[in-house]
Amino acid sequence: MAGPHPNPWARLLLAALLSVSLPGDTANLCKKAQVKSCTECIRVHRDCAYCTDEMFKERRCNTQVELLAVGCRQENIVVMESSLEITEETRIDTTLRRSQVSPQRLRARLRPGEERHFALEVFEPLESPVDLYILMDFSNSMSDDLDNLKKMGQDLAQVLSQLTSDYTIGFGKFVDKVSVPQTDMRPEKLKEPWPNSDPPFSFKNVISLTEDVNEFRSKLQGERISGNLDAPEGGFDAILQTAVCTRAIGWRPDSTHLLVFSTESAFHYEADGANVLAGIMSRNDEKCHLDATGTYTQYKLQDYPSVPTLVRLLAKHNIIPIFAVTNYSYSYYEKLHTYFPVSSLGVLQQDSSNIVDLLEEAFNRIRSNLDIRALDSPRGLRTEVTSKMYQKTKTGSFHIRRGEVGTYDVQLRAVEDVDGTHVCLLEDEDQRGSIHLKPSFSDGLWMDVGIVCDVCTCELQKEVRSARCDYHGDFMCGHCVCSEGWSGKTCNCSTGSLSDTEPCIREGEDKPCSGRGECQCGRCVCYGEGRYEGHFCEYDNFQCPRTSGFLCNDRGRCSMGQCVCEPGWTGPSCDCPLSNATCIDSSGGICNGRGYCECGRCHCNQQSLYTDTICEINYSAIRLGLCEDLRSCVQCQAWGTGEKKGRTCEECSFKVKMVDELKKAEEVVEYCSFRDEDDDCTYSYTVEGDGSPGPNSTVLVHRKKDCPPGSWWLIFLLIPLLLLLALLLLLCWKYCACCKACLALLPCCNRGHMVGFKEDHYMLRENLMASDHLDTPMLRSGNLKGRDTVRWKITNNVQRPGFATHAASTNPTELVPYGLSLRLARLCTENLMRPGTRECDQLRQEVEENLNEVYRQVTGAHKLQQTKFRQQPNAGKKQDHTIVDTVLMAPRSAKQTLLKLTEKQVEQGSFHELKVAPGYYTLTAEQDARGMVEFQEGVELVDVRVPLFMRPEDDDEKQLLVEAIDVPVGTATLGRRLVNITIIKEQASGVVSFEQPEYSVSRGEQVARIPVIRRILDNGKSQVSYRTQDNTAQGNRDYIPMEGELLFHPGETWKELQVKLLELQEVDSLLRGRHSRRFHIQLSNPKFGTRLGQPHSATVIIGDRDELDRNLINQTASSPPPPPRGDLGAPQNPNAKAAGSRKIHFNWLPPPGKPMGYRVKYWIQGDSESEAHLLDSKVPSVELTNLYPYCDYEMKVCAYGAQGEGPYSPLVSCRTHQEVPSEPGRLAFNVVSSTVTQLSWAEPAETNGEITAYEVCYGLVNEDNRPIGPMKKVLVDNPKNRMLLIENLRESQPYRYTVKARNGAGWGPEREAIINLATQPKRPMSIPIIPDIPIVDAQGGEDYESFLMYSDDVLRSPAGSQRPSVSDDTEHLVNGRMDFAFPGSANSLHRMTAANATYGTHLSPHLPHRVLSTSSTLTRDYHSLTRTQHSQSATLPRDYSTLTSLSSQDSRAATGVPDTPTRLVFSALGPTSLKVSWQEPQCERLLLGYSVEYQLLNGGELHRLNIPNPGQTSVVVEDLLPNHSYVFRVRAQSQEGWGREREGVITIESQVHPQSPLCPLPGSAFTLSTPSAPGPLVFTALSPDSLQLSWERPRRPNGDILGYLVTCEMAQGGGPATTFRVDGDNPESRLTVPGLSENVPYKFKVQARTTEGFGPEREGIITIESQDGGPFPQLGTHSGLFQHPLQGEYSSITTTHTSTTEPLLMDGLTLGSQHLETSGSLTRHVTQEFVSRTLTTSGTLSTQVDQQFFQT
Repeated sequence: MAGPHPNPWARLLLAALLSVSLPGDTANLCKKAQVKSCTECIRVHRDCAYCTDEMFKERRCNTQVELLAVGCRQENIVVMESSLEITEETRIDTTLRRSQVSPQRLRARLRPGEERHFALEVFEPLESPVDLYILMDFSNSMSDDLDNLKKMGQDLAQVLSQLTSDYTIGFGKFVDKVSVPQTDMRPEKLKEPWPNSDPPFSFKNVISLTEDVNEFRSKLQGERISGNLDAPEGGFDAILQTAVCTRAIGWRPDSTHLLVFSTESAFHYEADGANVLAGIMSRNDEKCHLDATGTYTQYKLQDYPSVPTLVRLLAKHNIIPIFAVTNYSYSYYEKLHTYFPVSSLGVLQQDSSNIVDLLEEAFNRIRSNLDIRALDSPRGLRTEVTSKMYQKTKTGSFHIRRGEVGTYDVQLRAVEDVDGTHVCLLEDEDQRGSIHLKPSFSDGLWMDVGIVCDVCTCELQKEVRSARCDYHGDFMCGHCVCSEGWSGKTCNCSTGSLSDTEPCIREGEDKPCSGRGECQCGRCVCYGEGRYEGHFCEYDNFQCPRTSGFLCNDRGRCSMGQCVCEPGWTGPSCDCPLSNATCIDSSGGICNGRGYCECGRCHCNQQSLYTDTICEINYSAIRLGLCEDLRSCVQCQAWGTGEKKGRTCEECSFKVKMVDELKKAEEVVEYCSFRDEDDDCTYSYTVEGDGSPGPNSTVLVHRKKDCPPGSWWLIFLLIPLLLLLALLLLLCWKYCACCKACLALLPCCNRGHMVGFKEDHYMLRENLMASDHLDTPMLRSGNLKGRDTVRWKITNNVQRPGFATHAASTNPTELVPYGLSLRLARLCTENLMRPGTRECDQLRQEVEENLNEVYRQVTGAHKLQQTKFRQQPNAGKKQDHTIVDTVLMAPRSAKQTLLKLTEKQVEQGSFHELKVAPGYYTLTAEQDARGMVEFQEGVELVDVRVPLFMRPEDDDEKQLLVEAIDVPVGTATLGRRLVNITIIKEQASGVVSFEQPEYSVSRGEQVARIPVIRRILDNGKSQVSYRTQDNTAQGNRDYIPMEGELLFHPGETWKELQVKLLELQEVDSLLRGRHSRRFHIQLSNPKFGTRLGQPHSATVIIGDRDELDRNLINQTASSPPPPPRGDLGAPQNPNAKAAGSRKIHFNWLPPPGKPMGYRVKYWIQGDSESEAHLLDSKVPSVELTNLYPYCDYEMKVCAYGAQGEGPYSPLVSCRTHQEVPSEPGRLAFNVVSSTVTQLSWAEPAETNGEITAYEVCYGLVNEDNRPIGPMKKVLVDNPKNRMLLIENLRESQPYRYTVKARNGAGWGPEREAIINLATQPKRPMSIPIIPDIPIVDAQGGEDYESFLMYSDDVLRSPAGSQRPSVSDDTEHLVNGRMDFAFPGSANSLHRMTAANATYGTHLSPHLPHRVLSTSSTLTRDYHSLTRTQHSQSATLPRDYSTLTSLSSQDSRAATGVPDTPTRLVFSALGPTSLKVSWQEPQCERLLLGYSVEYQLLNGGELHRLNIPNPGQTSVVVEDLLPNHSYVFRVRAQSQEGWGREREGVITIESQVHPQSPLCPLPGSAFTLSTPSAPGPLVFTALSPDSLQLSWERPRRPNGDILGYLVTCEMAQGGGPATTFRVDGDNPESRLTVPGLSENVPYKFKVQARTTEGFGPEREGIITIESQDGGPFPQLGTHSGLFQHPLQGEYSSITTTHTSTTEPLLMDGLTLGSQHLETSGSLTRHVTQEFVSRTLTTSGTLSTQVDQQFFQT
């Protein structure tokens, strides 16, 4: 089936076209893709194609052009075809007064990754019809605004008529949902909430859009105000109905739709929690629900819409919002209006008297903005609109000019993958759909779009178990696809069989496959994933020819030992371009007809000095040098004179001919005349032809010379004249300034030109400097021809005489760093300036190898390090060349040797084999530097880059002197030679240094942790550079070299450098020994006003632990036990510094005398000294290790000697550094709806410092709980806010949530939970919004910020508002935890979070002694609604307006009572003994002591230890049982009573005797462990008196789980605790709890019951809130109202996931064995019966029941 092969010339043409039209990256992408089928290939990239030709031998997956070039026929190539066609296009008619677009419809089918562009025209007329709809808040506070609006009807019409002649105007009003808690549900308030007002309503369309202004005014006059209770209003419901009820409102299709939203209050939005029905209601269905009177009817059944929903719907219906709000609510709407692409915001006066002016201003502003948005776009397609005519605003809209047709460029792109999934694997609705590209004022463009994800047709026509594949595979798309276990082109080889290796052995070799592969079925399968090729794997694809170090010149690939060049290149190493573009001459020919083009270069037929690279004769060069070239040959041949006379005359390539007369100069190529030195006569000759005389050429020479006559007498005349001239010039020079200037221009009076510095003084401020060098300009004046080089030097600290000399004379053998800069003879590229790129690494290696080869002749010099590349601006014609900066460690005394050697190599232009540009270098020593700069011809200015020697020890005002030394090359003279640089130190923002100058680390530690500290002077940012330097330790052999920047943010005082240590190799230990080795870490280049403190250099000593210990004791033997106290003095100046999170370095000065050693005591601050640890040291310093992070320690030291032990030093205290925190505590989810959840978490158990932030991540997971796409991140930078409300999650999708905490040391590990909101029951708790809790829109893309808004922005009324404030800053502490009380207008949720959290909370039933001073009416006494069996009947006051205070029992601990101990630490002393430590709690009064209680976790005897000494904060507990869990509780006492307790659970694990499990084995190891508590508690309300509780099994249970114990009690006491037992071990357990009371906080505790006893508790507090929302006028008359339901009614209630054993109530009541459905909810009959008996409204009962209840 072999078809005709393409002509070779056609192939060459295709390859040439390919080199121009197709980038190599695409071809490589298609070829390198590991695809197994045609479909996989064409989905790799939009340009990939597949060859189905059976005879095709090359790689089948490639670009279409390359497949054609290598022989695949066009009919056998499969490629995805895309299309874009316009299906409807009506041209824009600018005479029409309406908005128009063109085209109107198109159809597009794109390949994955493909993008198409097309033009979109949009026309906005100068004047267009306008529909203006006014939507006004009708709450009582807007009464004066309504009065003013009634008066302004005519003015409003007049303004509209000025804007357009075609307008309509309409009016609507809104208040809020007519339900609790938004509205007062008492019958009299439902009729008239305020005097002379209408009944409350949600939204009503009062006046549909009309052209009749009189009708508008008359209808408006009859409107009255209404009212509601809470501050936020239900305006979002009104906006949505106004948008979607197009027919009822009267929006016209071709007009500009303006919606004026007027209010003075904030707004409710979806699931905002202020509505008790939030979450119980269904989501808004975005449909019109207006009745015949224009009233919104679904307010009780549907929730408010969200902000993203309104943005989308208003854009869809061409409605532009204008927010007219008062100062009180301006801040809310200022943030809200930014989410609308085109909108306006204006400030209303208190009575709305300026609404007309505001509308006029807003309309003019809106008219000039146009937004074009893509609606309903599938996930796999992206649309972007740009314009060259108009500028985009911050909100993404265009600033247009009306009356002209605007042109926009639309980019339609099909993405290749979405969240890591290929676009062709997505659902069908994500691949295709109808995109509505809609401008603000018109209908827009409809695009029918889709992604081409076709399957190759050849795969649908495969031959199953084909004979062509030996029946072991399928023949498909031109080749065999072998079944599993078979391989080969025809699937004839079993991969499991071993065949004879003889066919795989190459002639002359003895190894199969050349030792580079395996022999399978007589064929070689090569190793190396493509490195080895060939029948015998004989070709190494890394060994092809290279050019400039690049394999195949980086223009091809290595195959079969040869370079296979990319199209357009040829040659053994692909270094020859096929194009002859570089050989084309000025006339368009090839090599000027004097040669041929090969490998991109001209090879001339006849080489000459006067032919250039394209064989073109340079006649100007000929004329400049031709006469001189022929002169000596003419002399010797014509007259036998000149430098070639004699035999060398025969070497001349031409002959001369003597003639009597020469042609004129214009008739010949060159006419030449010279003076013969032998006789002082002038001879002449001419050159004809092309000016390049050959062997047979003849030069015509004039036979007669011109000899001058005798002129000796002139000598006597000229001498007096010259003397006289010199005298005149001298007088002019002395007395005539003008003459002096003129004479300076004469060559005889001018030595050439002058160079010098541009300025003579620079003054710099250190805190403003961003670099440690200064580019100092140097100028050249006068004649700019020729090349000049200038040597310069800079000296540091010239204000200190002799400073540099003294520094150089100290310790001449000490190694110091020398900075070296050179200019390489190669251009600089972007990759060279990016460390880590291949080009940068290759050049760095080349530079270091060559420079090391040169500098190794300097005694004591080390290898170069820290090599970088850059460009030097203002460097003349070579500023594009590469500058290399590197560092060389050499002895201090080697400076002069290095300088001479560097100058010599620069002058030669090379360092070994490294080519450098002459005329440039810089060598920087400790206190001075020398260098050279170059002026090329025509260059006037170059920069001298001088180092500034920034040192911490510098004076507050230091001087540097730059001096131009000389001009070694060139004729220039030095002008301004000196530059003074003054650097002034100002007050530093911070001082950064190491804690100590030396650190010892063991090689086994793998990482050296070096702390860097900052002393804050002015709280801001600080930054320093750091880098390591070799000493006896070598980089990449003993440690990994590091360099970089350390940035301290405001408030940060500590950072840690981590240097990775390398294991000592066996060869190194043999050659270099196992002695300790050192390297240095230097801090430098301070920025942002930072100053380096002392020490700013640290030495790190690497050694074995034994060797470090021997060095510490100085090889001295251990001394005998010290005798009793002698006469030694106390050690002096004890000093302690934290060396990390678990280390403290403690040092002191030895006392007088001869101490033999020192004894150190240290203990946790607050512990008794009797608990101190003891350390013995032979040197006056010690390192305390294994300490607790961020913990205060006290220590002291004494000396001992032959006379005994001396006194102890004074106490020194020190706190260890912070360490990253542990994972946060339990994650709790309050499920608001199937798409909204409130996530909260507890503080980490081990904070290890001060928590500064939390990071919450969440993202979709698949069935295997693996992430789908990237996780979204939210930074909660207020550590007190440990809650987050996440909206717009995908319904019925599981999400993975992680939370991690950050302190000063960094981020800790994360806590993880996976939950699907849809699996939770549909009636969650009501969630009042907590102040300043961030609300996140999970679906918010590029159009929204990560934080949509804060809840506090919505719920808090501003100061001065006429509505009562619903926020307060009260905290409630219960049991050492934070108890929040929040309002949902009489509804509260009590949440337990960690004790050190602080939130502002809302007024609630539990506020102590709060007074409300307000003119508004409070409608209920919240305190009396306590439905418990202990409640007494109470009567509310009749006059509600006189209610001025709310009080209840104070839940805060009394003043003076101690807080919870802040830390509980366990230390195992043995398998049965334990030390318990805590830190002193905060207390306003003096502490009297502590109480420690402990008992077995599964019950047993309670042990109590009383500690009367308040200074003792630890206790040792003996005789514990091994492998048993104990619970410990610690609390403190003051004169005011006992404080709250801190609780911890701990187990000492150890090996025990097999026959006696309570007896540990002697000498066995013991460890501490803590069993984990059950997973997060999730509460779900089922009815007003019952809820469902669910939890996950513990991660680390202590033994096998048998079941769970659940305890329920009132959070504030007042009733007995009820205990439930749940049997079984399931991933998730559930329990239905009946018999609860509303508005009463309950505390639930869940602990696992295991084979080892009970584990730790998981605790949560929850409140079922009142659903009725109103007070009861005669509470005492309804005895059934507070009746606690009988337990017998719930005898049929059981738990979910339990065994068949009967659930037991621990207080004596037994639940029956009858089981319900496992949903865990009550039956409909029981629920309705209970609700009717208690006369409550759960939110699902009818309005009639509500009214009957209030009338009872």
